[in-house]
Amino acid sequence: MFKPSRILLSLAFCLGALAASAAPGGPAAATSRRGKAADLARWRRTAQRVTILRDTWGIPHVFGKRDADAVFGLLYAQAEDDFNRVELNYINALGRLAEVEGEAELYRDLRMKLYITPAGLKAAYAASPAWLKQLMVGFADGLNYYLYTHPEVTPRLITRFEPWMALAFSEGSIGGDIESIDLKELARMYGPRRPEAVAGASAGLDPEPRGSNGFAIAPKLSASGHALLLINPHTSFYFRPEVQVASEEGLNAYGAVTWGQFFVYQGFNERAGWMHTSGGADVIDEYLETVTGKEGRFSYRYEHGERPVKAVLIVLPYRTAAGMSRKTVTAYFTHHGPVVREANGKWVAVKLMQEPMKALMQSYLRTKARSYAAFRKTMELQTNSSNNTVYADADGNIAYFHGNFVPIRDPKFDWTRPVDGSLAATEWKGLHPIGETITLLNPASGWIQNTNNWPFSAAGSSSPRQADYPAYMWANPENARGLHAVKVLQHQKVMTLDSLIAAAYDTYLTGFDPLLPALLEAYDGLPPADPLRAALAPQVEALRTWDRRYALTSVPTSLAIYWGQDLISRSSAAARRKGVPVLDYIAENLAPQERLEALARASAKLEADFGTWKTPWGEINRFQRLSSDVAQAYDDAKFSWPVPFPSATWGSLAAFGASSVQPTRRIYGDRGNSFVAVVEFGPRLRAKSLLAGGESGHPDSPHFTDQAERYSQGRFKDVLFYRSDIEKHLERRYHPGEGR
Repeated sequence: MFKPSRILLSLAFCLGALAASAAPGGPAAATSRRGKAADLARWRRTAQRVTILRDTWGIPHVFGKRDADAVFGLLYAQAEDDFNRVELNYINALGRLAEVEGEAELYRDLRMKLYITPAGLKAAYAASPAWLKQLMVGFADGLNYYLYTHPEVTPRLITRFEPWMALAFSEGSIGGDIESIDLKELARMYGPRRPEAVAGASAGLDPEPRGSNGFAIAPKLSASGHALLLINPHTSFYFRPEVQVASEEGLNAYGAVTWGQFFVYQGFNERAGWMHTSGGADVIDEYLETVTGKEGRFSYRYEHGERPVKAVLIVLPYRTAAGMSRKTVTAYFTHHGPVVREANGKWVAVKLMQEPMKALMQSYLRTKARSYAAFRKTMELQTNSSNNTVYADADGNIAYFHGNFVPIRDPKFDWTRPVDGSLAATEWKGLHPIGETITLLNPASGWIQNTNNWPFSAAGSSSPRQADYPAYMWANPENARGLHAVKVLQHQKVMTLDSLIAAAYDTYLTGFDPLLPALLEAYDGLPPADPLRAALAPQVEALRTWDRRYALTSVPTSLAIYWGQDLISRSSAAARRKGVPVLDYIAENLAPQERLEALARASAKLEADFGTWKTPWGEINRFQRLSSDVAQAYDDAKFSWPVPFPSATWGSLAAFGASSVQPTRRIYGDRGNSFVAVVEFGPRLRAKSLLAGGESGHPDSPHFTDQAERYSQGRFKDVLFYRSDIEKHLERRYHPGEGR
């Protein structure tokens, strides 16, 4: 779907179409030629200051003289591995997806353009410090030099990258906080089209939870006496590659980088490591605006007066079968932010963090922090709005930051719901300093965990106390993975990298702890003559004797998960209406008959798909990578690898789930464990890692699936962090542009 075409570009591509409007041989054309020549000369000089070492796994280790040189090389290497994903991330971040995907993406583009405009990003670039501008120039130059040296690659839309574009995508999640705005509601507000036509609009419960795991282990629980860190993002597969980027100016970061960004998002340097888990504080607020007036002259109530609603024309180009077309939307803004929907006769404006320059600074500077004090200093920029951070370092510190950007608000209001925008009392009152937010440093328990859950179990008995903080400082409740993490960490004494991996892949499924007893009770309460008693007897016996641990050969794992999926599909809407997690709703609200009938339906589905409900889990749960497409298609007739770990829904710490509807019989994971690493911060750093599939996005590359078998088995490879080790396992050494 997103595979770039392979037609030749003219070498005149290079850098934009300035000369196209100038008279041949005129002053503008001469200026354009001089500009292109100067750009090309600069790129070539920079390329000579960059060395890329590809190890035997295809991982790029990028070494540059200056930080900006290393950034240049990092973006060049990313483009080599998957330019399609790099470009797509910026098409989306700039609100231009409909220009390549068509009208169905109009409201996704509008959502982005309500907050992000080229003019605003260019102004932020102009205001940026010189060192950050140099990095942004390196970012753009690296991508443009790749396109110059690879004329066979045809961009879908962006033929020239500009430095300011880096500010459109300044933290590791595509869209970040903006994605919380519902596309169907936005379409209802601004368009006559039926909301069902909105691409990607919410379709109810996501079958695979979005999130990550982070563990930090203090030296007193480590066999080596050094701090340990687990880095375990749960993202869509191939969302982040594995890289190392280093310079002679103190940069030396290893880990996961989101395609198109110039900072390692989740990773480590020689002395410190950081793992982000989504969740954190409640940082996005909706304001109910009382609006009066008519088209073109709206106003809204504020305290005892009226304020004018700001109207902004937003042009939305989109692709059609006949060529390009455009839709113009009049978007409305109050001082709280853009209006995104209507609710009970009022307009709803959304306020969220908008600091792209500071966010990009923080994202980059933390990769160079080599101590807790330096890392905490980067946190004082307070622009990591959508994440928690689990931290460990070579000095033996472990730490936790629950969120980072936390507005000060009046706690008498319920900030989980829209608040009255006419009241001055509902305004944000600055930001909480780091010391007022929920944090941990070297807890007595000796361990820290976060699984996108609340912070009040982060360190066992050493956890923060819920009563000490306003409710808006935490957004998510406890979850099954959090319960599992506590279970595996609370009795650890002498952990190693291998035992940390074992903990991260512990096979127990805590999500069934509150569900199975209710099922067994329902069955045991059936009258002897009830037909379900005989029909479900073998299934119930299998679940009654199950140890609640997943395995490739386990039949109860298959049965329990199909039963649980049936319950979720029928209960998720009611759980949302009640505002509770769906597993909690199922545990507390269903009638005994509903639980038993779900088991009967699950058994029937297994029999229909596989011939028998007694199907081992490994026959069902598979990893498959067939193409470079962003939207993967799966095929039961083609080769795949069996995967034992299931969806995080069931409390599996190692997550493997499907977030898209699949027409296959088997379950093919597309989200969950992606890049995973464990790190030991001794005098000489040690680390192991895994990547879903492989480093390259090209099916003809040996690194397209060379980690797939290891991934399916949880069998990690050694990280090659030091240059001497890389040289021993070297596949290729080159400067950007060489060999083309």
